[in-house]
Amino acid sequence: MRVPVVLISGVNPDAMASTMVGLQFDLPGAVAVRHAIDVERGLLTRTVSDLTGVVETHETLLEHACVSCAIREDIVPTLERLARDGRWQSIVAHLPVGAEAAHLCSVLTWDTRLARFLRISAVVTAVGSIDPVHDLLGDDLLADRGHHCSHDDRRGVGEVLAAMVEYADVVTFNDARDQVDPVARGLVTALARPDVAITEGGHGLEGATLTGRLHQHTRTDAWTSPTRVDALPDLRTEGIWRLDLQSLHAFHPERLLESLELLGAGAHRSRGCFWLPTRPGRALTWDGAGGQVSIGDHAGWALRSPFTRLVITGVGAAPASLRTSFDDLLVRPGESGTWSVSEDGFEPWLGPIREVA
Repeated sequence: MRVPVVLISGVNPDAMASTMVGLQFDLPGAVAVRHAIDVERGLLTRTVSDLTGVVETHETLLEHACVSCAIREDIVPTLERLARDGRWQSIVAHLPVGAEAAHLCSVLTWDTRLARFLRISAVVTAVGSIDPVHDLLGDDLLADRGHHCSHDDRRGVGEVLAAMVEYADVVTFNDARDQVDPVARGLVTALARPDVAITEGGHGLEGATLTGRLHQHTRTDAWTSPTRVDALPDLRTEGIWRLDLQSLHAFHPERLLESLELLGAGAHRSRGCFWLPTRPGRALTWDGAGGQVSIGDHAGWALRSPFTRLVITGVGAAPASLRTSFDDLLVRPGESGTWSVSEDGFEPWLGPIREVA
């Protein structure tokens, strides 16, 4: 029988640690494995424990201090070893702070050999209760807090945590002594998949549920995909706003490059896809939070017609300029063919243009 694995991700070490301890006591016959990356020393530390105490600790020097190396060199082999050991009925895997669960889930989903021994049963995102709105929509970098995963990790806290919330099967606020701010809870609800459980203090879900079939890779991918097309559920929390901006038109390369901040700046979460007339065959990702935006090359459009869709979520009142700015960045009638097909200025992020528009 395959051993269920509950993954814990987050950007707040205290929230992640308290969630791990709670799950370790709640899950039947659980063993917990905690990984931490020390970027400066290029070191990955592994601690394995169960209810009897610490089972083992180990330090591994990483050739490159990064999440990919940690997953490949120690996290995956450790999970397989614990699953095959036979002593435990479930595994709680505390990922390095700032490491997103999506990467590990992909590895374990498509590796048929590993699938014989273990499966991801739930992905839990632990959120700190002190100022979760700032964590999600502020402009702090992981490096500012000492939680970066590599020397060149310039990711924003909000971008990472928002992606973790969107990928989660369960979101838990780590402190249940005081009621979580309704606005913070509403923001998390707006970002999370509609069927996700949101708990406080780690309470609210039975062990059998967490070790069951909460995590469905196909369902999670559909919600987190940059090119999702489904209608979004209605918002039911006061103080939270969302704009679903859609068009079949491309963004104008020059205007987008010059005015990226028109949509990217501000204390809000934005994600989705867009296309450029200089790269008509590619679906491009938009991923931003707290005034920081990342763009990248997602995939080809295959048989679908290209489209542009950005979903922007925030607290308070939505800036009136966002919808106008979105429209202004789109290619206008009569502008076809006014741009270069050899380069468009996005090469540093998207690579060279490989096809003629």
